[in-house]
Amino acid sequence: MRGGQNYVSSPPSFSNDGKRLLVCSGCSVAIFSTATALQVSALEGHTAPVTSVVVVPGSKVLCYCWTSSVDGTIRQWDFSIPECIKKIDIHFPIFSMVIPSVLSPPQENNAKTPNVFAYVSVQVENAQDNKLKPLRGQIRKCNLTNYQTVSNLILKETEQPEPLTVSPSGKFLGIKVKRRILIWKIPKMDSDSAVSKKITLHHSKTFTVLAFHPTERIVAAGDVTGRILIWRGFGSQKFQDSSGLLNRSSMNDGEDKPGVRENDDAELCSTWHWHSAGVSLLSFTSDGEYLYSGGKEGVLVLWQLDTGKKNFLPRIGSPLLYFVDSPDPSLSSISCADNQIRILKIPSMEVMMSISGIKPPSSSKEICESLSSRAAFDCTSGLVAVQTENYGIQFYSLFANRGLYEVQVCERNHQPVDEVTIVVTMVELSVDGAMMGTVEVNLPEEGIGGLVCLKFWDLDSESKRFSVSTLIYEPHRDAHISAVAFHPTRRMAVSSSYGGDFKIWVCNKEIQHKDRMLQNSSWMCHAVGSYKNKAMRAAAFSADGSVLAVAADTVITLWDPDKNVLIAVVGETPTPIVRLDFAGKSEYLLSVSHGSKPQLSVWSMSKLAASWSYRLQVQAVSCSIDLSYFAVLALLPKSNDRTFRDDGMILLFNVTDPIPVASWSVTKANGGGLAFLKGNPSEIAGTDGKPSQTVLAYINGDREYVLFDPYDKEAFESSMAWRDDLAALEETGQFGYTSIYGELPMFDLKRNKASSVFSAASSERPWETIFSGSSHMLPPLTKLCSEFLESLLEKRTAIVE
Repeated sequence: MRGGQNYVSSPPSFSNDGKRLLVCSGCSVAIFSTATALQVSALEGHTAPVTSVVVVPGSKVLCYCWTSSVDGTIRQWDFSIPECIKKIDIHFPIFSMVIPSVLSPPQENNAKTPNVFAYVSVQVENAQDNKLKPLRGQIRKCNLTNYQTVSNLILKETEQPEPLTVSPSGKFLGIKVKRRILIWKIPKMDSDSAVSKKITLHHSKTFTVLAFHPTERIVAAGDVTGRILIWRGFGSQKFQDSSGLLNRSSMNDGEDKPGVRENDDAELCSTWHWHSAGVSLLSFTSDGEYLYSGGKEGVLVLWQLDTGKKNFLPRIGSPLLYFVDSPDPSLSSISCADNQIRILKIPSMEVMMSISGIKPPSSSKEICESLSSRAAFDCTSGLVAVQTENYGIQFYSLFANRGLYEVQVCERNHQPVDEVTIVVTMVELSVDGAMMGTVEVNLPEEGIGGLVCLKFWDLDSESKRFSVSTLIYEPHRDAHISAVAFHPTRRMAVSSSYGGDFKIWVCNKEIQHKDRMLQNSSWMCHAVGSYKNKAMRAAAFSADGSVLAVAADTVITLWDPDKNVLIAVVGETPTPIVRLDFAGKSEYLLSVSHGSKPQLSVWSMSKLAASWSYRLQVQAVSCSIDLSYFAVLALLPKSNDRTFRDDGMILLFNVTDPIPVASWSVTKANGGGLAFLKGNPSEIAGTDGKPSQTVLAYINGDREYVLFDPYDKEAFESSMAWRDDLAALEETGQFGYTSIYGELPMFDLKRNKASSVFSAASSERPWETIFSGSSHMLPPLTKLCSEFLESLLEKRTAIVE
């Protein structure tokens, strides 16, 4: 099961009765009910992202549409069934498609039905090598009625494929190319070789969007500065069917064409300016009396075309992308950059409901990439909590593939020019999903200031929404928080900091007296711990909550959370540990290290020693709740010469065996996450026909996700074969740590033999190099001495008498 697709990559399209909305959703077209905003069906068949969907106008009974895709195909559908009727392969990736002939009224005089032609914006790979900027985009025609091959007639070549805009009457076609607008007049009797007349309109700024008037020769275009230019009577000279004597005077008299630049073929050009940033949305109303515009401000502006007067729909909360009218005059839709489609009630301009996709990551990645948190999963209910642009947390149902609600961590209205001043750096959920912890950081201004805030949230049992329970400013003085973890069974949590300490927090429900009930739940500090002033970088509770593991730089400290007593110190890693997880109910603990020598290690709590490890750049890790399995998302080395575009691997391990049980190659692994979820019987079925108890969720960096059964044998067989690469370690002299324990093995994905992966073989003469090397790379003195003394002792074979 897949989900999390982008709903706003292309404009949607209403059905003829206005009851359904067809939305491009990844490699399929999702069909939503406009009455409930729920998905009712889908058009599946394309093998690459769908770029256009065009509903054929007609009676309310007709349910036909055309779709185009990057896979190079155009398909005709009956979306009432749904079923694919026709497939046309033009062998070029299609980035935009319009079909003018379905918009023009039928000609009654001609008994023969004319062919239907589509205009497509395609990408051509074999660009000219002799040009400084190869032209990779082309606009071409395609006969949908009697297709043999794509037309050789090229209307325009561009540097990149450009989106196409067709007039509502089907008479004109336009594109924007930097500071120019190109408009073609569609021939009345179109054919593969029919040449369209073309005009060009110029501007001093780069265009961002254009729109045609439904009945008159008026075109509007927006630019990067927020201006809207409106040309009236465009093509009055070149598009005239007759000799155009009435327009000859306008060619020689510049005063008759106010606002028109460089002898452009238009009668008048006027400019409106309200938007503070680039205009991304323009659309005329069906009667042509008004013009809608929108941009980064998240405000829909309604202009009266004759007077220029404005009306506003403010506080939409996200930059606007598309406005689409419905055949039902009381409905319209707005597509927003936060992956939401709002259904509007016209003319009151009231938002009736929203189609909620998963919200994209923050656009300010370069500012807060090091601070941004990973997604948090509620494994019992199948929810994921992700950060939003406006300092909020969206709760998204992975099984239903729709947004449920949003929690505002910080109160903030959408402001397009605001600099990033606050970053939500951490979101963590308890095992039962009833508690949430968030960390927000006020970024310092010019090196001054900066504030860290820890918030605990409780889930209301009736409304099923989170509300703030406790707010703690600077919980670790001026140090940043590195991790937050919840106790599996009690209302207890731990927060660790880079300042060298960790704090255990308990809710007042845990300490309340029997004789009185506290109404308001709040959290208080129960204990504080530290270890040699080292930065506490990660924390985790065991399955029963009796042990708290805290990573102190490169070592793991084990604590009794109730008594706050240090129990033991386990091992040491080459680089600081950034993640800790107990492997289900087993005795093993996982640690993840980043840095120059990234490492995934499995530690035995009964032996207080390393069990096995890999040198892997781990992005995410998740442990099965009941079983001793865990999955890791590993990033592949960039220097690795691969023949396919996957950049990550999901590896499934049994905690006792270093050989992976299964592996899957994935894309967009950077910023991704993993989680074992309790299966939804209505959505996920096991291989034997029974509902699967556990599914694995993978969400990539773009927040697209897939749910699958990790224990399905067929899924194992679908693992991709790899080349004989992932280069082995360079043969260098071993010293210090490696002289005793051996070099950590590079993971070989082709390895399928039951051989030991953990290279623990010591050298034959370890005493020669045991104390050489840098001091920070040597193991603890107790291990060095025991190894050194054992090497001097003579081993004797026991004789049984």
